Amino acid sequence: MIRLGEVQTLRIVKKVEFGVYLSDSDQAETRVLLPKKQVPEHARPGDEITVFVYRDSGDRLIATTAVPKLRLHEVARLRVAQVGKIGAFLDWGLEKELLLPYAEQRKRVAEGEECLVALYIDKSDRLCATMNVYPYLASGSPYKEEDRVSGTVYEISDNFGAFVAVDDRYSGLIPKRELYGSVRVGDVIQARVVKVKEDGRLDLSIREKAYLQMDTDAKRLLEIIDSFDGVLPFTDKASPEVIKRETQMSKNEFKRAVGRLLKEGKIQITEKAIRLSGR
Repeated sequence: MIRLGEVQTLRIVKKVEFGVYLSDSDQAETRVLLPKKQVPEHARPGDEITVFVYRDSGDRLIATTAVPKLRLHEVARLRVAQVGKIGAFLDWGLEKELLLPYAEQRKRVAEGEECLVALYIDKSDRLCATMNVYPYLASGSPYKEEDRVSGTVYEISDNFGAFVAVDDRYSGLIPKRELYGSVRVGDVIQARVVKVKEDGRLDLSIREKAYLQMDTDAKRLLEIIDSFDGVLPFTDKASPEVIKRETQMSKNEFKRAVGRLLKEGKIQITEKAIRLSGR
């Protein structure tokens, strides 16, 4: 059977003026054209050729000896060649660009940018791209707890956190409790593995362990207080929501940073505010 979206070895069953027809057997009814410009010199019926099968602009099956940047159910980063009325068209190394429908976009993409996508077959039996890469990511990564990894954020959930494709290949999640700062779909982030689940998927954090993160948070808090003209209009008694909104820290992280700065004599705490010392 000829397989759409895959590399396969097929046999030449007929030679015509504009190319050769390929099939997986002499008796098979389904045949696919390999255009003349891609037919190897001296090729003849009976010879085998390794090709990739997709659909041309007329939705007809066609073969190519070119190797695409993405195959069926694989994940890859592709450049947006152009944006049209029905979606974006991606450069995947073949003459016909790959459609990324608007319904399959996790954010609107622009010409020239790269996006992480998977290749699937839609209801009309056509190859399309999707930014919903979750079903196509592997769970058996080589990483263990405390390893540092890099990955692409492909979805953000209000309930769960940020979903990350580690190495653009493995399934990872920054849980909501670990999600601080401005993280958006398409961002490439550096993270720390905090847990390897039983199914092999990774829980990640973009923050260091508490004793390491404290120095970074204390420095950041000084900058925040300075941006408020030296007087932060709340203390560590403020609600977790206010603290996170203004500092991108959890309440515990904020309290540790305040404690560090207080110990170093860099701040003073009043009933309703935190002031830089000397202000």
